[in-house]
Amino acid sequence: MNILVTGGTVFVSKYIANYFKNNNEVFVLNRNTKKQLDGVHLIEADRHNLGNILKEYNFDAVLDICAYTGEDVSDLADALPDGVKDYILISSSAVYPETNVQPFTEEQEIGSNSIWGNYGTNKIEAEKILSSRMPAAYILRPPYLYGPMQNVYREPFVFECALSDRVFYIPKDGTMKMQFFHVEDLCRVIAKIIETHPDYHIINVGNKNLVNINEFVSLCYKVVGKELKIVNVYNHENQRDYFSFHDYEYYLDVTKQNELIDNTKDLEDGLRESFEWYIKHSEEVSRKNYIDFIESHKGLWQ
Repeated sequence: MNILVTGGTVFVSKYIANYFKNNNEVFVLNRNTKKQLDGVHLIEADRHNLGNILKEYNFDAVLDICAYTGEDVSDLADALPDGVKDYILISSSAVYPETNVQPFTEEQEIGSNSIWGNYGTNKIEAEKILSSRMPAAYILRPPYLYGPMQNVYREPFVFECALSDRVFYIPKDGTMKMQFFHVEDLCRVIAKIIETHPDYHIINVGNKNLVNINEFVSLCYKVVGKELKIVNVYNHENQRDYFSFHDYEYYLDVTKQNELIDNTKDLEDGLRESFEWYIKHSEEVSRKNYIDFIESHKGLWQ
């Protein structure tokens, strides 16, 4: 197949382009400001100023990883050539209001979420534009994505703490649950959609089983090969000052996903893959100042 991937240079879009290039002709659409993958075809352009640049191509599938607004979708849709068979948008679980009954299902109303703010409402608009323009398109709603090529300071933050033998500061009692999904499993879902064209067009994706903070941090330290020592933080309101996940517990129903793929990667195995990549590419991680904040506050927490 000829597959167009938006982005192709950072984490999810990079992993997806790399995954599909083995058996397909993969074209990546980006502004060429970062290092490009080997084995893909670069289309250097801004998605908001495409003109007729895409009209000369014949794409079997468009994998839109980098659409965050309705404008992002509409500008790309306007520029695509005729004959695109499949369009798959990576949206987000942030489209579900936190007031919905959990687990969130695809049939529930979507709307503003106070945790995610404009990110969630912009994704809602992107979904609406796509559904109106291309009713046959597919929309995937993941929770926290992880795995090799992870540049977001989530598991890499915990890896760094482990490598430095740091005490880890756990929000409250550490029982807040989180849902993850490995980027390889995301690729497997995409491939199955293209192969089978299921009747449903909005699909939650994620591991069926949740883990709490304690379990997640313990697994990160385990794959690094370090002993975990913790301090529980009860007297600080905003855990995002010192921890890489929001104080927000939610759960996606992934029944539809499980009709497409019958298993997902074990979290420990996936974190080990993420760590092995991180060791070789730590300079690609976008860091935040969690450790500086911890150093200036830990005396108040211990």
